[in-house]
Amino acid sequence: MTTTQPELAAPSVRQLLLLSVPAVVIGVLSGLALWVVDELGDLLAKGYWTALPKALGVDPSSGWWIFAVLTFTGLVVGLTVWLVPGHGGPDSATTELISPPMRPIVVPSLALAAILGLGGGVSLGPENPIIAINISLLVALVGRLWKAVPAQLVMMMAASATLGALFGTPVAAALAFTGVVASVKGGGALWDKLFLPLVAAAAGSITMTLLAHPSFAVPMPAFTTITGWDVVAALVVGAVSTAVGLVAVYLFPLLHRLFHAIRHPVLMTVAGAVVLGALGALGGPITLFKGLAQMGDLVVNRADYSPAQLTLILFVKLAALLVAASSGFRGGRVFPAVFVGAAIGTLAAALVPAIPLAVAVGAGVMGMTLAAARDGWIAIFIGVAVTANLLILPLLALAILPAWLMVTKAPELLIPVAAVTPTSPRAAGDAGRS
Repeated sequence: MTTTQPELAAPSVRQLLLLSVPAVVIGVLSGLALWVVDELGDLLAKGYWTALPKALGVDPSSGWWIFAVLTFTGLVVGLTVWLVPGHGGPDSATTELISPPMRPIVVPSLALAAILGLGGGVSLGPENPIIAINISLLVALVGRLWKAVPAQLVMMMAASATLGALFGTPVAAALAFTGVVASVKGGGALWDKLFLPLVAAAAGSITMTLLAHPSFAVPMPAFTTITGWDVVAALVVGAVSTAVGLVAVYLFPLLHRLFHAIRHPVLMTVAGAVVLGALGALGGPITLFKGLAQMGDLVVNRADYSPAQLTLILFVKLAALLVAASSGFRGGRVFPAVFVGAAIGTLAAALVPAIPLAVAVGAGVMGMTLAAARDGWIAIFIGVAVTANLLILPLLALAILPAWLMVTKAPELLIPVAAVTPTSPRAAGDAGRS
């Protein structure tokens, strides 16, 4: 997860105390914004996948319904990107988790495109859009209310607060920002520089926890003792999962060029949606949406799936992630990547029952997240968070070492801006950058 490198001097104790007020405000507003986006996406999903099928007397898990809803979602997202002022912001395939602020006028179209995708079952998460939305709105708001607060600091606090809200804990933000603030020019201890982003992250995570109780943890059989075979299993599963992630990394620009050759945003997203509909019909409802709830269902009900079915689900979800990210939908790549990693771990445990499920799933999630986010701390954190078992931590800390050697020289799961032609739909979103 690459981030910009701000140039901020380390604040004094008095400045830290004074700036804690806007940091708390930023955290609360960031958590509220994420909650609103999630709630609207859930409301739309209930309409598409529960209320409407019930009213029509159809099975929402049938292949033709999945195909129809995803195709319609592609149409409305394409119309949003084409016609709504702001054009959905920059193509999410080209944006990192933390990017410079957009003009506030772009925010409504980006929010609308993201909510439509979340509700329609598109295999992307809310992370990229909501971080971009919060950064853009809060830089503008704080710039009016607290003019003395540097915009770069506001950007860091907004991003940190949103990460805290997304994961339900400020720990993820602390890990993600450790490398960023360590490179900030100026004196002061690392925790002086982390102080304000962590205040914002804590406020954001508490706000989201009070509103929605987010949790990554999946119920698993107890894992209480590490053996030598567990170390080997973590190394192997982590490496295999990282390798699968790297396959996705190398396929991503090829698919992106293929869909963007269509150029018109409506035709492009509809084409992507048709493929997503076919994939969803093939893989079933468990391969839809951002993947967190579906990940829990897959792991808990793993006995209902044969190794062949788990393999199908794994590759359908991976393909759906790449197609959704390549064809103009707005959303993040980390959340669905976590599902893919959990599916790899579940498959490994099914093929080799001697591997503890927590070890297999933790290592699978770590490897796939590392390939997608290129951030070792976040990869380890999510692997531990999914298993809710601290005994997994030393295993992942070891397994990530060869996995990091695999990804360190590989491309990112990101399309460079220079690779996007000026006539593509992304050009409209470029105008949103301030």
